[in-house]
Amino acid sequence: MAVDRTVLLQGEKPAAGTLTLKPGEEVTFGRGAKNNPVDFRLAHPEVSRLAGAITAVQDFWLLTNFSHDSTLVVENPEGGGEYVKVAPGRAAAPIPFEFARVVLPVAVGECSFLVFAPQHRFVDRDRPHDGEPTLSMFSLDESAKYFLVLVALCEPKLRDGASTVIPTVPQILDRIGGAGLTRTGVNFHIDYLARTKLRVKHDGEAGKADWQRASLVSIALRFDLVREEHLKLLDG
Repeated sequence: MAVDRTVLLQGEKPAAGTLTLKPGEEVTFGRGAKNNPVDFRLAHPEVSRLAGAITAVQDFWLLTNFSHDSTLVVENPEGGGEYVKVAPGRAAAPIPFEFARVVLPVAVGECSFLVFAPQHRFVDRDRPHDGEPTLSMFSLDESAKYFLVLVALCEPKLRDGASTVIPTVPQILDRIGGAGLTRTGVNFHIDYLARTKLRVKHDGEAGKADWQRASLVSIALRFDLVREEHLKLLDG
């Protein structure tokens, strides 16, 4: 089964829209100008017209900082305060986080956007000296917020196998106690799970949001990616 190696850029504050990059592709970001457009626009008056660039590789991405005096910060929202600083003028800095927030320095308000990297690769530890590295079909971090969202999605079916209930975004937020997420954040994680982690495909019949959530539940339970023991993450 082919693995989707795309990198996804998702607008946050005050960026808007989504961009998808395949390995080897590069996009620029910044405020842009009429004669100097950028691929991913950040509509904040304190952001440089050409602030930086992102290049997709395989299971990571590179960040270039075009600024002469401003450092870019890349946070790991799933970690314990981990972050990477990319100095002014730094070219092609490798970013290891599977889910990251790029923060641009501004004096008023905030300016950031999200980057979702492809599924990370894992070697076959049973055969360390023979053959190519093995890709995990479904690589999920049970400590990540996206996994908590997936557990909340699967909860009704786990508690009652006959249930046809698929939780809405507000219901998910209620079950995870917020977990530092907003409705937009939950939608980001659902989209990340659908695009990159479980790679569900829309059948063109049902509404996208409903179909995505239902398909995520179906795949997660079919392959035992979420089990009854995981419900303690919601009850804790």
